[in-house]
Amino acid sequence: MIKSFKIINDPVHGFVNIPSGLILEIIEHPYFQRLRDIKQLGLTSLVYPGATHSRLLHALGAMHLMRDAILNLRSKGTEIDNSEEEAALSAILLHDVGHGPFSHTLEKNILKGISHEEISLAMLKAMNKEMGGRLDVAIEIFTGTYHKYFLHQLVSSQLDVDRLDYLCRDSFFSGVAEGMIGHERILKMLRVYDNHLVVEEKGIYSVEKFLISRRLMYWQVYLHKTVIAAEQLLIQILRRARELSCDSFILPGSPAISYFLANSFRKEDLNNRELIDRFALLDDTDIMSAIKQWQFIEDKILSELCKMLIYRRLPKIILSGTPFSSDELLSAGESLIREGKADNSSIDYFVQTSEVFNSGYDIDGENIGIFCKDSQVRSVHQISDMLSAKAFSQITKKYFLCIAKI
Repeated sequence: MIKSFKIINDPVHGFVNIPSGLILEIIEHPYFQRLRDIKQLGLTSLVYPGATHSRLLHALGAMHLMRDAILNLRSKGTEIDNSEEEAALSAILLHDVGHGPFSHTLEKNILKGISHEEISLAMLKAMNKEMGGRLDVAIEIFTGTYHKYFLHQLVSSQLDVDRLDYLCRDSFFSGVAEGMIGHERILKMLRVYDNHLVVEEKGIYSVEKFLISRRLMYWQVYLHKTVIAAEQLLIQILRRARELSCDSFILPGSPAISYFLANSFRKEDLNNRELIDRFALLDDTDIMSAIKQWQFIEDKILSELCKMLIYRRLPKIILSGTPFSSDELLSAGESLIREGKADNSSIDYFVQTSEVFNSGYDIDGENIGIFCKDSQVRSVHQISDMLSAKAFSQITKKYFLCIAKI
């Protein structure tokens, strides 16, 4: 049994207990501590100034909810021993440890084509080797191979403690009230049926509120059009910096950012501990420090892009329900060229078009199961009297056109 705790005061959940032993070792590990300097919401603070909370704070909050979920499941007769609890807490603490600078904004941009989940697993394995195999069960829970599958669902599913925490936390720090959900009631309504996590029928309204809130938060916060514009600007900065580095242009910056700009990697390279250690040196400060220096370099494209981000001169963004035509894209570029603000070789850095998606619930994925009064489990979209199946399954796609304000 865990006999001693450290306590931190979380503005969202109140006092959070951190048990001694393996959990405390994970929290004190450099891989985890780097999350202090990675913003949970990337560049969203350019729109919502309060949204500067870190990935570390989110991980601790998710751990707190994991413990509450396990205590509730135990009270309903589900057997979860102390070692399994410790493993589940470890898995949720490290579920996002592989995020790079500015979180999802630069997803697959620092390590081209490699997701943060794949990097997280590589970091878990590296830490496990360092800790003598004490994370074996945590890795099985993280990957969904542990025989008690419901523990994996608490870490990663359409209704997991990760989502419960980030909705509450992002709502709190952004000030967008639509994200506030009844996470305590949802946790109380959880139970295990046939080795899967389900929600008791009387908790369905809390689940519906959760799904509605998540969809609203995507449009109001995560996919806010100004946030999209800022993210596109940062992506173009990294793109130009990488091109210059590959052409042997010496860019100022930390050794870590210089290393990843000048080299390309494959998924198999994640087995290299040196690569993981180098990646763990990266955080938001590396990127922003480099951008502040790059604004003064000779390359006009990179210099201008950096100045735009530093002084919050964000691109104009136009949203549409249909794709932008090549003529519209060409017209936007010609306007900048005509005004002498860009030329043919640089225009694609200053004008971009792409698309964003908002899917609140994936009916083709692993469903949120509702344990009905007749002891049958049905998917939430089949029995909800508030949301139609169409509303549940609808994937909203929006197209955007970004035009730099040079």
